[in-house]
Amino acid sequence: MTNDDTNLFRRAISGAKPLRAGGRVEPPAKKPKPKAKFSRADEKDALRESMQADIDTMESSNAESMRYRRQTVGRRTMRKLARGRFSVQAEIDLHGMTVSEAKPRLADFIENCARQRLLCVRVVHGKGLGSGQRGPVLKNSVNHWLRKWDSVLAFVSARQVDGGTGAVYVLLQEL
Repeated sequence: MTNDDTNLFRRAISGAKPLRAGGRVEPPAKKPKPKAKFSRADEKDALRESMQADIDTMESSNAESMRYRRQTVGRRTMRKLARGRFSVQAEIDLHGMTVSEAKPRLADFIENCARQRLLCVRVVHGKGLGSGQRGPVLKNSVNHWLRKWDSVLAFVSARQVDGGTGAVYVLLQEL
């Protein structure tokens, strides 16, 4: 150590007082619980972001949404269908029906629309919130039926303004 270091050290400890022999130093009072400053800000940011987000984009990433296309239907056409760019030419509402009531009505509706050369129709099946533990029974049945019928080229869950995951846009080919 140089003289400068020694002088610097002595100046730094000049106000220090020696401890009493055997004396004990009390720890400082309990520290206050930490406040999560950033989590409140994060929550506000998440809320603001959710209010600005496009509900259709959020819902389409949801596992409840339905999507199907035959190989003959291009991705661009599917994107157009999902965005609601096709004019809905007819609609059927299956809300409150049982599976046995809904299947023949939907089959007749799809067949008639295809014969009339309608391109796009909407099927409202509901979200299945009243089905309890069983889950969306009618919705799952509609998903299954539409995939089997030859006149159905594609379908996708509707935009929120048209029923969201409680409805589908169906693209048809004529019979």
